[in-house]
Amino acid sequence: MKSILFGPVHSRRFGISLGVDLSPDSKQCNFDCLYCELQKAKGIDTMKSVIEVDSILEALRQNLKANPHYDVITLTANGEPTLYPHLLTLTKGIKDLLKPLENPPKLLILSNGSLFYKPKIQEALMYCDWVKFSLDAVSPKIFKKIDRATPTTDIQSIIQGIIDFGIKFQGEYIAEVLFIKGVNDSVEEVQKIADTLHKISPHRVDISTIDRPPAYGVKPLSEQEIFQLIPYFKNLPLFVAKRSKASPIILNKAELLQILSRRPLSIQEIGNVENQLLLEEMLQKNLLEQIKIGGVTFYKKKNI
Repeated sequence: MKSILFGPVHSRRFGISLGVDLSPDSKQCNFDCLYCELQKAKGIDTMKSVIEVDSILEALRQNLKANPHYDVITLTANGEPTLYPHLLTLTKGIKDLLKPLENPPKLLILSNGSLFYKPKIQEALMYCDWVKFSLDAVSPKIFKKIDRATPTTDIQSIIQGIIDFGIKFQGEYIAEVLFIKGVNDSVEEVQKIADTLHKISPHRVDISTIDRPPAYGVKPLSEQEIFQLIPYFKNLPLFVAKRSKASPIILNKAELLQILSRRPLSIQEIGNVENQLLLEEMLQKNLLEQIKIGGVTFYKKKNI
């Protein structure tokens, strides 16, 4: 089994993050998004490979002994973390683990928001400090095209669940919209997304486009096209995501390889000379492959 934990990662929006991967060995998601940076995979409604809660908590406990100064613990997955069947036990357990720390990191979950309508998921998310969800489309036809969800998934139920949970949640509620050229960037769809976000009333809305190699052959918007969308999100706390600057974190070989096995990175994100020397060593050993998108070269771990 791959490592449950990965990082530290310097997040452009959340600080120094330790990732907790609830599906380290394979993609398990109820979406198969066009822009996904993971491999293509048919959506599923139930996780088939499940890690024990105690294994996750113990890995986290040992890591925090040596590295107690993270800004955030990020629950994610090679797929959708709210599919994890023991999410309530896990989030409660993590918060109990963090309590004794002098400056405990925040608990963040990165989700597609599709299961927020379920009471047990809502209960689990209440232990998070930050909840981030995606909303890439509102129209059923466009939602089906971009997010490629399982047949049991309905966009109107998703939206209502996101609204209902947002009313109860006391932490920071963050929305993300990722735009794809010619898919969800029409005037009509952008306006529908903005109108829906006004109903949800998140603390922050992040808008972005593809900036890593996607699972399918889709194209990003230009920076100018992204900025032309800003007026539609009037009176919403908007953050326009751009490629992050070089990471200040020096990683060891195992840490860098773990990250590259989960997401491609550019040389700018890898940053430090020490990290770049490790990258060069791994390239020479044929552990990595190079992919170009939008004139930027990315590096990812080869599937050997």
